[in-house]
Amino acid sequence: MKISRIRHQGRVFAARVEGDTVHPVVAEDDRFMADAVRDLIADGTALDVLSADVPGVPLADVEVLSPLAAPQKIVCIGLNYADHIRETGLETPKVPLAFVKTAHCLTGPTADVRVPRGASEQLDWEAELAVVIGRTARDVSAERAMDHVFGYTVANDVSARDAQFSDGQWFRGKNFDDFCPLGPYLVSADEIPDPQALAVSAAVNGTTVQDSSTKEMIFGVAETVAYLSRYMTLHPGDVIATGTPHGVGMGRTPQLWLRDGDVVEVEVENVGRLRNTVRLTG
Repeated sequence: MKISRIRHQGRVFAARVEGDTVHPVVAEDDRFMADAVRDLIADGTALDVLSADVPGVPLADVEVLSPLAAPQKIVCIGLNYADHIRETGLETPKVPLAFVKTAHCLTGPTADVRVPRGASEQLDWEAELAVVIGRTARDVSAERAMDHVFGYTVANDVSARDAQFSDGQWFRGKNFDDFCPLGPYLVSADEIPDPQALAVSAAVNGTTVQDSSTKEMIFGVAETVAYLSRYMTLHPGDVIATGTPHGVGMGRTPQLWLRDGDVVEVEVENVGRLRNTVRLTG
């Protein structure tokens, strides 16, 4: 199933997407405070509830939002692709290198990425497969980890490299507003039989800059979920961004940074595509 959050006629819904038609099933202001998709996942009822036979509307007539609005946490994995490590020249991590983005970074699959003018001169993109947790996971084995995965979506881990590397830690450089476009859909795990066999790509202004596969991951989805669950409880709706392949702006020669008006498209095979425009503000 493809699940999304949409805005239609001034209201936000958790919806099922079928081709060019979207079925708004649950209005957030009817049952939920902030995030209907997250809460349906936590209830264990998402697939059943969103299968309801409700009238569809054209996808073109709605605004597709981030499929999750308020996950408890967004955990990102750095340096997780062998080809990305080769381009950076950095040492291969012995365990997953984790950092966090907070929910204020989330923005929709076609929304502008708004950056205060002068806040960064080194804006970068990172195409990523994102995993969404479906069942509480605490100290699970790699063999059982996939039982705790609800599905997958697409993330762009937008980064301000000058802030990231000048601070001595990564929090500020990864956590500007709008630095985590997510979506367009949350695809249930049954539709993705092998998350380690998906093409991952990015384009800037129509020119391909990243073109790889999740088979290049050093730590796969199951190993990553298991590792994180040793140290923190993973809750339904939590997002794990699994790292980016080679081709980021920082790793290119010469380096390439995003500028005002640049359009970034990020795609993961069988999951979806983001298309966001950089806008300098202020």
